[in-house]
Amino acid sequence: MTTALIADDEPLLRERLRSHLAQLWPELRLIDDARNGPETLALFEQHQPDIVFLDIHMPGLNGIETARALGRRAHVVFVTAYEQYAVQAFEQGAIDYLVKPVDSTRLADTVQRLRARKPDADALHAVLDQLAGHLAQRAQPRAWLQWIKASVGSSVRLIPVEQVHFLRADDKYTLVAWEEGEALIRKSIRELSAELDPARFVQTHRSVIVNLSCVREVVRGVNETADLHLRRHDAVLPVSRNYLHHFRQM
Repeated sequence: MTTALIADDEPLLRERLRSHLAQLWPELRLIDDARNGPETLALFEQHQPDIVFLDIHMPGLNGIETARALGRRAHVVFVTAYEQYAVQAFEQGAIDYLVKPVDSTRLADTVQRLRARKPDADALHAVLDQLAGHLAQRAQPRAWLQWIKASVGSSVRLIPVEQVHFLRADDKYTLVAWEEGEALIRKSIRELSAELDPARFVQTHRSVIVNLSCVREVVRGVNETADLHLRRHDAVLPVSRNYLHHFRQM
């Protein structure tokens, strides 16, 4: 019988995940829950579960440190809010990644993946390194781009980024749409994506970045795509499959 351990410092989230798993995978035997990293390791040594659902931010040892201590002895599924990290790697099925609050449909995919695959330890440790790097970056305060310089006629306009609705690649330039109009700049979407605060701006397509505060509605399309409708602009912006995860919780 397959066994699993849930590790999260939030009791309600542990209970919700336990309830979902009981419905989706009745034959899975869930052992005691853990509230922190050290407790997770102690319960793991006691019960040797096949699967560990790990919150990344836990007291004592965080999820990454705990996963490293577990090594190659179990499947690890992260349950956290850092959906932008290594999503594509997780989607390859080496290990999996659930965004809080856990969606039952997404969890069903995880259950199917766990049933079908064996642990890929090399992939696990590659993803752990990537996650550790992202968390280290988040621990460092960073100065995000505050102004965008744009040539308007014979003058240079300083556009506050909080006024920007979206940015869209346009041939060799990038179109900046903001509260007072539109302008073209020479920076690429890739450069801007690295400079803008990811808590406020997300890339939705290889050619589009949008200000999340300007999104009025997300309309799902075919093949896991969507269209974004904005609050103060008539443009309808595309969301491609690779970026749809930004809006799954909206």
